[in-house]
Amino acid sequence: MSIRYRILLLPVLFLFATASAHEGMWVPSTLAKLVIDDMHDAGLKLSAEEIYSINQSSLKDAIVLFGGGCTAEVISEEGLILTNHHCGYGQIQYHSSLENDYLKNGFWAMDRSEELTNPGLTATFVVRIEDVTETMMEAAGALEGMERNAALAAEAKRLEQIATNGTQYGAEVKPFFYGNAYYMTVTETFNDVRLVGAPPSAIGKFGGDTDNWEWPRHTGDFSLFRIYASPYNKPADYSEENIPYKPKASLEIDMSGVEPGEFTMVFGFPGTTYQYLTSDAVDYVTNVQNPVRLAMREASLGVIDAAMEASDANRIKYAAKQSRISNGYKKWIGQNMGLERFRALDKKKEQEAEFLKRLSESNDKEYSDLLDRVSALYAKNQKYQLARDYLIEYFYYGPELIRFSTNFNNLIENYDSLETAGLIEGELEKLSKSMDSFYKNYDASVDQGIFRAQSSIFITGCPEELMSPTLAQMADKSGDDWPELANEIYELSIFDNREELAELLEKSGKKISKTLAQDPFYLMAQELLDNYNEQVRSAYGLFKLQEDELMKDYVRLTMELFPEKDYWPDANSTLRLTYGKMEGSEPADGMAYKPYTTLEGIYYKYIPGDKEFDVPEKLLELYNNQDYGQYATDGELRVCILGSNHTTGGNSGSPALNAKGQLVGLNFDRTWESTMSDIMFNPEICRNIMVDAKYVLFIIDKFAGAGHLVEEMKLVYEDQVELETSESSEEPLNAK
Repeated sequence: MSIRYRILLLPVLFLFATASAHEGMWVPSTLAKLVIDDMHDAGLKLSAEEIYSINQSSLKDAIVLFGGGCTAEVISEEGLILTNHHCGYGQIQYHSSLENDYLKNGFWAMDRSEELTNPGLTATFVVRIEDVTETMMEAAGALEGMERNAALAAEAKRLEQIATNGTQYGAEVKPFFYGNAYYMTVTETFNDVRLVGAPPSAIGKFGGDTDNWEWPRHTGDFSLFRIYASPYNKPADYSEENIPYKPKASLEIDMSGVEPGEFTMVFGFPGTTYQYLTSDAVDYVTNVQNPVRLAMREASLGVIDAAMEASDANRIKYAAKQSRISNGYKKWIGQNMGLERFRALDKKKEQEAEFLKRLSESNDKEYSDLLDRVSALYAKNQKYQLARDYLIEYFYYGPELIRFSTNFNNLIENYDSLETAGLIEGELEKLSKSMDSFYKNYDASVDQGIFRAQSSIFITGCPEELMSPTLAQMADKSGDDWPELANEIYELSIFDNREELAELLEKSGKKISKTLAQDPFYLMAQELLDNYNEQVRSAYGLFKLQEDELMKDYVRLTMELFPEKDYWPDANSTLRLTYGKMEGSEPADGMAYKPYTTLEGIYYKYIPGDKEFDVPEKLLELYNNQDYGQYATDGELRVCILGSNHTTGGNSGSPALNAKGQLVGLNFDRTWESTMSDIMFNPEICRNIMVDAKYVLFIIDKFAGAGHLVEEMKLVYEDQVELETSESSEEPLNAK
């Protein structure tokens, strides 16, 4: 029997082979058959059914996909949810102004009427997870390439429609293990999510970029929101008639805390990991992709940081953008350091050598050149990857006027048809709202500075044969005098002047579209996108298709040839559970990390007036008076805790739970040494960082004076667990 044939007969659950207690991001619907025994051995007190169930309320019903990329958890029967400060940062900034500087001073709603609406923000619950592997494989049959992908997409759409017909639910089928398994997640999304509370940035971002990805950590990285629903407890758009959502489950909060060595687990929506990359891919990431990203972001951060330092107005405008850009910047530095230090590339090559050895011993010749084909594919397509990486950094994280101009595509390209259909006014109204949002957080001098700093890196670094000829000629003509070129372009552009743009849109006739169509930033955006679509997009898409096909075989063969090893599916923004324990580490010679920090550490890091290490006067007063109330542990107030739970981006805001499923912390980061864990996990080194749940309560109650919010929650003082539940009702919940 050939290896290929044997692999096709493998049950899906073989793919989720048991890993060490500290590694892996497990699909919760598979716990009962895969890792629950190991979790019990590690200290878990719950059954698999209490963690994930479709027949009764369970822990999964308290876990929320917050917006598009974070996690949150329900902590009261009134729809109160907890997430990170950095996850809610965009909403906090949205509501901030020089008059109401919630970023600097914090925000606390003292009653429900003060809670702030957030257009576009969603909260999504998982209803159920279904294994649809067999159905998907049958639909694909023996098809290959684009035909196979089309068949899989059609079947996924059919399954999603069946799952959601006649309901308010959404559904999505996703591949696992490069298409060796498929799962469908059915979800329920709420659209009315309101800001309830956030500490000042001196608490929520304490340590700033200096402490980001670092330990010891003292950041109170949390914020509070509330989900609102219709009077029937169903998802609804914002309305004054909406009431706080009555959840199926809410988490208790453990007031005894967690101690070093005790079991912990993190429940959430991790974004992306790359555990199965070949050596060619790791080589590209460390030696090409990350250096490109770092160069582009270092250039923009130099401009943004200086502007924020010089002006409070720009500090507010660029706070969320700077945080987003710098977060990836520092992460990739740490990732490269870790991968190089622990010889990730060499270890991948050693693994591949053993793979080829075992493959040869199997006498199956069909895949003998598999890794050679992967290498050849990477060599052939590196230029397309590089061009795409540069464009992403320049177009999405560079000078904003380029991308902003594309909002006007429909008006420019379809003015006549919009006018004929009577849709011009609607389009202009939509653009007006877009302008309000954009210019609220835009400064011309900052954007021009980013243009100067990044453009030469982009144009000289992108493969010459894939660079837009027009932009290359523009650079040659300027003689690389980017300041002069920037001055000229920004002076000519109507997008750089909100008043002129608004005045133009108030006019009638095609002059609007003609003027916009000749704008230098619109022309630049179209040139960039047209060039990418013509020269890169299709080639890159074909490369990813071929790579996925090869990786599907490589992952299947690896599992067959190395049955003694551990396997879990890469993160893909679906609900996962990871577990470990509260523990420190020894990341380098002579260096040891304790598993928690205390408020005393904030006092010793305190630098009056510093943008990263200033401390609010009220917090200093509480420290000096040792006024910790019920939130102390052995006379200390713990701030952050360290654990060996395997996390990644998307786990921000995830609850850290104890053995009884009670909240003990709020995940928000990893140590710098741990950023490599997306590609290679080292259980001795990789650690996740969490805010201690009792510090969160301390800030809400003692610092902010918002004890009414703590009163909503269920604080557990005894050795018991009792998951809060409420039955959903079709009767209006506010009916007498």
